[in-house]
Amino acid sequence: MVAAFSDHELAPEVDRAEASGDFPRKIVQQMGVLGLLTLPFAESIGGGGQGYEVYLQVLDEISMRWASVALAVSVHTLACHPLGGFGQKDIKSHLLPKMMSGTQLGAYCLSEVHAGSDPSATRTTATQRADTWYLNGTKAWVTHGGLADFYMVFARTSEDPRKGISCFYLPAGTEGLSIGKLESKMGLTSSPTALVHLDDASVKDFSLIGGEGEGLSIALSALDAGRLGIAAIAVGLAQSALDHALNYAKDRETFGKPIIEHQAVSFILADMDAQIQSARDTYLAAARLKDSGLPYSREASISKLIATDMAMRVTTDAVQVLGGAGYTRDHPLERYMREAKVMQIFEGTNQIQRLVIARHLSLDTDRHSR
Repeated sequence: MVAAFSDHELAPEVDRAEASGDFPRKIVQQMGVLGLLTLPFAESIGGGGQGYEVYLQVLDEISMRWASVALAVSVHTLACHPLGGFGQKDIKSHLLPKMMSGTQLGAYCLSEVHAGSDPSATRTTATQRADTWYLNGTKAWVTHGGLADFYMVFARTSEDPRKGISCFYLPAGTEGLSIGKLESKMGLTSSPTALVHLDDASVKDFSLIGGEGEGLSIALSALDAGRLGIAAIAVGLAQSALDHALNYAKDRETFGKPIIEHQAVSFILADMDAQIQSARDTYLAAARLKDSGLPYSREASISKLIATDMAMRVTTDAVQVLGGAGYTRDHPLERYMREAKVMQIFEGTNQIQRLVIARHLSLDTDRHSR
């Protein structure tokens, strides 16, 4: 069903929208009607009750046609996660159905200009007076900034290094919340990214998600899942690059035969295929751990690292297979190459993923030594 929807609704629109920078809000709403925004949430809260193994394959399939739309689903799911997993029952039952229906679009406000890979360095503050919280600061690299109907904002409520950050739900239109200039990006141009300014943005007590000081643990739990989402999107993008390069190699002839029959080209394509399959198997293995309730933080970092580095290599090789044609905008490969680059950066840079993996190795060594 997802493949048919993507072929019919996404593929015909992607080139135009990416060239003009138009966000496909109506398509996201259609996906809500189909239930594609509910998949990883429990049926008890109105979700689709599907495991991450299914959800990630959906992102993979969507990304083969349009990476920005797959990113929209992933970021929206990330923005719903705090409420779905930690929200109070009454606010959850009131807000979640709208969020998952496609009528509302979410944004996730964690990063700041000086606090991207280190969320504990957050400087945005939230101060409580009576039953109202006042938020001040600026959030950076906010996907859906300016278009979102709600913002999940992480702000400092104390100086405690571990329990000093809290999570807040801010509806669009909150007094004191404003949007900065849209970023002019290398790729994913139909996905808006902006600064979010908070100048005494005020929300009532019920907008605090989870308990005071639980924001960092909420953020980190969401990031592990979000990293798997980016891994799946990277795999779908790479798959599309391979498919395009493969079709071209079967049609393009040199020295009297299709270039796929030249070993130099066929080996590049074979390596691309092997890398894509390996990355897909890696994110699926991590998803099965998550679905089984087992620790998967290390595996999420491995998946994100392997898949996004792979996507950069595969899209670069796909351009090479097409030669000069691959460098032009007559083919989508130059766009795929630009889109792959940012996947090595967001949801934690790949250098941060290596740091996370190394820490897990250190903990494993200590445990075995005991």
